[in-house]
Amino acid sequence: MGLATVAAISGGCGHVVTRTTVTQGVAKPVAREATREELIEHYNAVARGVQTLNATVELKPIAGSAYSGVIQEYHEVKAFLLVARPANVRVIGQVPLVGKTVFDMASDGETFRVSIPSKNKFLVGPVAGTRTSDKPIENLRPEHLLEAFLWPEILTGEEVLLEEFNSESGRYYVLTVLRGGYRTEILLKIWFDRADLQVARLENFAPKGVLMADIHLSDWRAVDTATTGAVPLPANSDSISTFAHTIEIDRPHDDYRLDLLVSKITLNEPIPAARFQLEQPPGSELVHVGQEAQKPATAKDQKP
Repeated sequence: MGLATVAAISGGCGHVVTRTTVTQGVAKPVAREATREELIEHYNAVARGVQTLNATVELKPIAGSAYSGVIQEYHEVKAFLLVARPANVRVIGQVPLVGKTVFDMASDGETFRVSIPSKNKFLVGPVAGTRTSDKPIENLRPEHLLEAFLWPEILTGEEVLLEEFNSESGRYYVLTVLRGGYRTEILLKIWFDRADLQVARLENFAPKGVLMADIHLSDWRAVDTATTGAVPLPANSDSISTFAHTIEIDRPHDDYRLDLLVSKITLNEPIPAARFQLEQPPGSELVHVGQEAQKPATAKDQKP
């Protein structure tokens, strides 16, 4: 409550006018309650409910070199994204309005391929490779986008911890999925916004507690769902009708952060396998990422 006092003199007589102003505080959303089992089922319903995805997104590199080394001259890129379980992804980035291709990337879960027309390069390498190149262009990975849309299901028997986390920005539930073996380690952290119990954040960890990806999800809105010829969902899953339309991907060990704004998204429509195939453009330089430097090769004399 604020108090203001104003003195006024009128007709030789002084009197005091007191005005009182009441300011309303910002009301925080009511924190919803949920059990560990309910949160696991909610997360798994989304994980099982996305078998294929077809989306149009706007990509904005915010920091780092991996993507900005390719996109920075355009500031933003319109991308067409296809994903399908278990690990297929295809991303075609174009300059808005002009339609010029900036990059074309694909991965099948084992090998990734990236075409950069402006550099006349075609990159090929193993998905499992962890080597980081000193050339930003060689750090592009299509599977980094994949994990924001195709989530791993929490399996029966996996150890999962539940905690609450409160801050000025909101109140959250956090599920921590543990990796077993010789030494118990964190595999995945799933943050739920208690205002609506939607997934707000995913943290993916490599062995020894290395944070590989920090993914923030917001603006959950309705999506298009294929009604004819739709991809069959697992028997224990529910069809979902919403998905995040604002996604921030932070890859601290790959030196970049990427923002995705989804303008259109369709779930579970059949996607032909051929749409995930990416061949080396004729005349382009073939670069084997993660291997020792070789004599540059072209599509004419060597295939990926």
